Amino acid sequence: MKIIKRRLSMTLRSARPVDDSLSELAEQMALDEPSTLDRYSYVYFNMPFKHQQRSLPVFMLNPTDASSFDYERIVHENVKMGSDGESDQASGTSSDEVQSPVRVRMRNNHHRRISNEDINKRLSLPADIRLPEGYLEKFAMNSPPFDKPMSRRLRRASLSEIGFGKLETYIKLDKLGEGTYATVFKGRSKLTDNLVALKEIRLEHEEGAPCTAIREVSLLKDLKHANIVTLHDIIHTDKCLTLVFEYLEKDLKQYMDDCGSIMSVNNVKIFLFQLLRGLAYCHRRKVLHRDLKPQNLLINEKGELKLADFGLARAKSVPTKTYSNEVVTLWYRPPDVLLGSTEYSTPIDMWGVGCIFYEMITGRPLFPGSTVEDELHLIFRILGTPTEATWPGITTSEEFKTYNFPLYHPEPLVNHAPRIDNDGHDLLSMLLQFEAKKRVSAEDALRHSYFSSFGEQVQTLADTASIFSVKGIQLQKDPGKRSSVFPESITFIHAKQIKMYLLYKK
Repeated sequence: MKIIKRRLSMTLRSARPVDDSLSELAEQMALDEPSTLDRYSYVYFNMPFKHQQRSLPVFMLNPTDASSFDYERIVHENVKMGSDGESDQASGTSSDEVQSPVRVRMRNNHHRRISNEDINKRLSLPADIRLPEGYLEKFAMNSPPFDKPMSRRLRRASLSEIGFGKLETYIKLDKLGEGTYATVFKGRSKLTDNLVALKEIRLEHEEGAPCTAIREVSLLKDLKHANIVTLHDIIHTDKCLTLVFEYLEKDLKQYMDDCGSIMSVNNVKIFLFQLLRGLAYCHRRKVLHRDLKPQNLLINEKGELKLADFGLARAKSVPTKTYSNEVVTLWYRPPDVLLGSTEYSTPIDMWGVGCIFYEMITGRPLFPGSTVEDELHLIFRILGTPTEATWPGITTSEEFKTYNFPLYHPEPLVNHAPRIDNDGHDLLSMLLQFEAKKRVSAEDALRHSYFSSFGEQVQTLADTASIFSVKGIQLQKDPGKRSSVFPESITFIHAKQIKMYLLYKK
């Protein structure tokens, strides 16, 4: 050790003893991570002597990586690591002016005037957010120069000061619904004065957060699309995990109920395109939704449809993994999964798209089974009992043979959905294929001739752009929607009284 210290003291440009330099280094870096000095010492003392002679870089590295590290690359750099494991140089919190080889200080550009727009852009905030009083000046003092990115640690601290991650930032209004693990409330954000949906997930003392909540958070934070519900904030307390979502007025099921289950064919096409568009975005990122149904498709007052409830969603890994077959609500579950398949991919969602398409165009569910066997019976009764010709390998399936289904002959889908045109019938048939690999993908379905009336511009929309930004695309009045000229009290009049009134008018 004495030899090493003697050698080190000869290389340092400073006249201070080695112990003083290392002590200062320890004080500087202990704020971020206690073990930094040990790792730094290992790297430094294992450097080739010519590099020790030239500089003393402030650098953290695992000892196991020291032997293969490129010392030539970092010998002139002064890199400081943040507490979250990211280098402040990479994240933009280190200075562009190096003051000493062992101490790095941050230099901010205090002369630049920072506006609300600057902060919104830097922290990816909505344009209408209300910043706390005096926050602009404080941010200007603590933020790194605007030509450098922020570290994650500083970003988290900045968002917290604004009010994100705090329960008092949101006002709870009406209760919207309750499930096994969570209760959803309508709320209002004090930051923007906009409505939000507050999904309160109860935390069990021993079990912690349900896996569905963890999946939903981990996936939604990376999914940014016009047709996927936005996760605004996450609030964690001892008893509850609250997810703050954008607020949408109703789901597709409520929308169909409001129009008496008779939707405009134009509106069906617009909603289906948006569903496929959000799904194609997920599938490109290897994310399976696994629970598509009208109740999980939200619609705002503009008519924008968004995928929601990613509690059963999974990121599809490569190579293929096996998953649970207890997914997807029964009415929208594909036959391969109903028969026990656990090796599936993105086509699992496409069957559900076909069922939802049919439901929108007809106003009734396609396969409303009460049990797995009943569900399969309904499917085979319309599409025909599968054979080796229509589903290779099905006759050797033990699960299929157990049920001993009668031989049903397929019926034309157009007989069950007369309002659908030829292109729509073709697309529906491509979605409702027995074999998963034969089902059309979301990406290909978007380019189907059924959507040709929308024009080419819809095919090149940015991920965050709405379909309604395309000229000529707008919702029409649904034929079954109740007219406002009738008083609401008429819904309470007995059917017999209505009949007598009509007879009298004749």
